[in-house]
Amino acid sequence: MNAIIEKYNRRVDQINSLLCVGLDTDYMQIPERFRHKHAPQFAFNRWVIENTHACAAAYKPNLAFYEARGEQGWRELGLTMDYLHNEHPEILTICDGKRADIGSTNVGYVQGIFDTMGFDAVTLHPYLGQEALRPFLEREDKACIILCRTSNPGASELQDLQVGDKALWQVVAEKVRDEWNTRGNCMLVVGATYPAELARVRALVGEMTLLVPGLGAQGGDVEKTVRAGLNHDCKGLILNASRSIIYAEDPAQAAQTLRDTINRHRRI
Repeated sequence: MNAIIEKYNRRVDQINSLLCVGLDTDYMQIPERFRHKHAPQFAFNRWVIENTHACAAAYKPNLAFYEARGEQGWRELGLTMDYLHNEHPEILTICDGKRADIGSTNVGYVQGIFDTMGFDAVTLHPYLGQEALRPFLEREDKACIILCRTSNPGASELQDLQVGDKALWQVVAEKVRDEWNTRGNCMLVVGATYPAELARVRALVGEMTLLVPGLGAQGGDVEKTVRAGLNHDCKGLILNASRSIIYAEDPAQAAQTLRDTINRHRRI
């Protein structure tokens, strides 16, 4: 098994949690007491991490919220990653950047995301195909999380298009399973807002780990998601919630409540 997926599974076992906390830190939404600090996004992230790490098997910063603040945002993302590396190296880190471009450009993304910032995994678009993504897929020491059936309301516009007798998202799942995952370092993104499709993806890809956004503010049903997506080891899911945890009055309680709700349906 890929070392990054093993890292995630160890963390799951250590704290009995499938919870991923999305660090979608919008400067305009963080509490006023953080906005006057020298590094407000990092200060907020550190506070969230301090309050949620006991329940967090993964953290997933979304690059958009840091890119929006230019150089300062990138610096604060770097501070966040340094803090996670130093204080919680056992927790999986996912770069939610949804990258994909021609191969030579992807070399730069690989270096920036994996080597400079030190993320364990990254979300990727499949649309340009295996050849373009090869710089990511060749990194046996990291993990590639391919968009398959996303959680947004408009996902069906393209992802449900029929390719022969299959939906496009199914073609993506099978392509990753059969051709792209030769190094065992691939996962798929499947939204919690589509539990029926999640169950079909699980049947298609076997034990592969799935990143599942859409819980919390997006309204994904925890019970349906867990029942549809677990693998045979009662793992195989990285269940992400962002706004419902990080902007909660008590993030520690919000994370614990969601972790416990997930575990009730894992039956362990």
